[in-house]
Amino acid sequence: MNRTHLVHVASIILIALAVAMAATTVVSALFGAEDTLAFMASTLITALAGWLGYRRSSLERDLTIREGYAVVSMSWIAIGVAGALPYLLSGAIRSPVSALFESVSGFTTTGATVFTQIETLPHGILFWRALTQWIGGMGIIVLGIAVLPFLGVGGMQLFRAEVPGPTPERLAPRIAQTAKLLWYVYAGLTAAQTVLYLLGGMSFFDAITHAFTTLSTGGFSVRNASLAAYDSRYIQYVTIIFMYLAGVNFTLHYRALTGKPARYLTDAEWRAYSLVLLTATALILPPILASGQYSELGVERAFRDALFQAVSIGTTTGYVNYDYELWPASTNLILLLLMFIGGMAGSTAGGMKVIRVYAFARQGLTALKRSLHPRAVMITRIGRKPIRDTDLLTILAFILLYLALFFFGALALTLLGNDFVTSIGASAASVGNIGPGLGEVGAIDHYGWMGPVSKLVLVFLMLVGRLEIFTVLLLFHPDLWRRTR
Repeated sequence: MNRTHLVHVASIILIALAVAMAATTVVSALFGAEDTLAFMASTLITALAGWLGYRRSSLERDLTIREGYAVVSMSWIAIGVAGALPYLLSGAIRSPVSALFESVSGFTTTGATVFTQIETLPHGILFWRALTQWIGGMGIIVLGIAVLPFLGVGGMQLFRAEVPGPTPERLAPRIAQTAKLLWYVYAGLTAAQTVLYLLGGMSFFDAITHAFTTLSTGGFSVRNASLAAYDSRYIQYVTIIFMYLAGVNFTLHYRALTGKPARYLTDAEWRAYSLVLLTATALILPPILASGQYSELGVERAFRDALFQAVSIGTTTGYVNYDYELWPASTNLILLLLMFIGGMAGSTAGGMKVIRVYAFARQGLTALKRSLHPRAVMITRIGRKPIRDTDLLTILAFILLYLALFFFGALALTLLGNDFVTSIGASAASVGNIGPGLGEVGAIDHYGWMGPVSKLVLVFLMLVGRLEIFTVLLLFHPDLWRRTR
């Protein structure tokens, strides 16, 4: 491990983050918000830290695989700390731990918040919360590879360590070009959603911030009641569509936009992803209709709420348009299962990813058949593609580690004095980067009441979940830190 390489790349990322803070400073100034000076100070501190680190380090060769993992993890920790500065300097959050929690929740697109009154916050803070999610959705490392040519050195190692999913797909021979193409699609969909929101009557500020937090599957809203504040079928259906699109592999979007829309239908993971969300909606709808809660609201509203929450939780966005904890217990169990499954690999969604769950299920069926026909040669396939045994073992290891982290988080939170249901909900929501959970951190609740140690546990889970477990856990492996030339 060459530590100067780690410092060099992390410093460049901090400089890029300072540019985002400067943009937020402009927004704050345009609205005459009282947090403008706080953003100016945060920009200067972050830029200075990045410049000093850059000047005192160098990048002399390609990054190794070990350096790639370390750089991504340490860069995300650095931006989490730097991103907390505006909250602290503006006085919006007094506690450093709570500010770190809000910052990491934003960048990891978790969407858990410590704020109790969102609408009283200054415009600069509201925009910063949304922007951190938009940056974190596609990934700040991927952004760096796309716009900073000198990060093209060792870019594949960074790309592999950050992009969600088992095997990131190249769209172009050069990894920097792939990163640019992904960001073009991401930005294009964000712009399209903003326009549709404007047509639905949203203000420009509300439209752009909600587009930021929808395409990133982040879920931060500028309203206390989240999307329920907009009592509009049009706005809620637009949100459903774009949450769904955000949970799809962005390489499929690129293929479709370049003349190959049939790639959706031929992709086995896309079919499984769509089936999971439709099935969840179909399972949620009858119990909530039978509960009598929609006797006056009507069947369409019940269908819309069921579909909205299934897509919101299934894509790990975390928006709310109804307090789902008022629904029958069976529906909450379905939503809990969706938290674990998540969206497609290569999307901005969290969770274990549909491709892993699908491959695990297919392998289970193969094992059952092999029990009946022990001499038969059976190959597990996804679509027409066979899965290698090494890939299956990696998927199995990931799922086991994911569940172990969930149980660790739930146990730690319980030992820290949180009730059982809240501990389970908060742990699942954090490692899956969802935001709202169950119990005291449910659909209309917040995390501000939790103790500092509980918040630090959740910060760890959010980072591990966003970086697909292995990237962060490798920091604790001694071999990662062996010195190299």
